Amino acid sequence: MNLKKRTEVVRAMETLARCVNDEEIFESWLMCGVADGDITSKTTDEDLEYYCEDDNFSELMGLFLRLMTRARKSGGLYEDGVASEIG
Repeated sequence: MNLKKRTEVVRAMETLARCVNDEEIFESWLMCGVADGDITSKTTDEDLEYYCEDDNFSELMGLFLRLMTRARKSGGLYEDGVASEIG
């Protein structure tokens, strides 16, 4: 396992999940994805090792894909005053 690469992906998914413009959809990320508060400015790669274990990492990526599919149909993404175009 390449912990550095996997934690980069986990952090990226967390960042994008927090841009989902539908609270109900985002809640599924908090319940089944990365728990609220697990990633902060002080979180180390080692702190995220649980999310990077093969099975957990696979499930997290699958959840993220489902989340983005649902988000596309319901408000898209929103960050810094800008909403995504829905096409």
